[in-house]
Amino acid sequence: MTQVQTHERQAIPGVKQTVAVSSGKGGVGKSTMSVNLAVALAAQGLSVGLMDTDIYGPNIPGMMGVSERPEVIPGTQSIRPVEAHGLSLISMGLLVEPGVPVIWRGPMLAKMVSQFLFSVAWGDLDVLLLDLPPGTGDVQLTLTQMAPLTGAVIVTTPSTLALEDVGRGVQMFRQSEVPILGLIENMSSFVCDGCDKQSYPFGHGGGAAAAGTLGIPFLGTIPLDINLRTGADDGTPAFLSRPQAPASIAMRGICRSLLERLV
Repeated sequence: MTQVQTHERQAIPGVKQTVAVSSGKGGVGKSTMSVNLAVALAAQGLSVGLMDTDIYGPNIPGMMGVSERPEVIPGTQSIRPVEAHGLSLISMGLLVEPGVPVIWRGPMLAKMVSQFLFSVAWGDLDVLLLDLPPGTGDVQLTLTQMAPLTGAVIVTTPSTLALEDVGRGVQMFRQSEVPILGLIENMSSFVCDGCDKQSYPFGHGGGAAAAGTLGIPFLGTIPLDINLRTGADDGTPAFLSRPQAPASIAMRGICRSLLERLV
């Protein structure tokens, strides 16, 4: 297989570590994981930034409850990121009117991603999380070529189709010489409110098995939890609004596992 061309990667001033949050397909809850992982890392005392690189479908602003436009810092060409829930963030969703589609070809995507990386005044950050669009397209290629990625976290569900796409994502990062920090299995189980019975609507154990087969760390599982959905709709991540919810408790463990690999 052809090795992905990795141009000289430019450091982002003030940013210590840069982590891509990726998924092989859409609908696995990658952006939900990104915002909750970001606030979980901030709760550990880290200075955290969140960059929404899904130019066509920017959902991060709604999940974080922000709508204000980023401002250009006077006397510079740098953009000041928006602050929300203790994080610095940037998103295409903050630069266009609500509901207006972004209809761009690949080169325009690459230019915008580059501006988000190097024209935003991120300040001093311990970790910058990059919420990637699903798949292995132009944005992913731009990031793996230009950004000094510490590593990548891959989000999946236990379903067979989602797990098949994990391998493609892992292969992309390996060809780009980006370390895989671990795999998160979202929607792993469901507990019935009325009977407390645990079920596995999308399968059971697939994430751990896939991580073992691919030789990558398994960071943990996140259950199906309505608090994740309501938090995303309300603009306050469930990790903050419902810290004792099952998904929030699971996220703490995943955060600890990730931090062990970032040290």
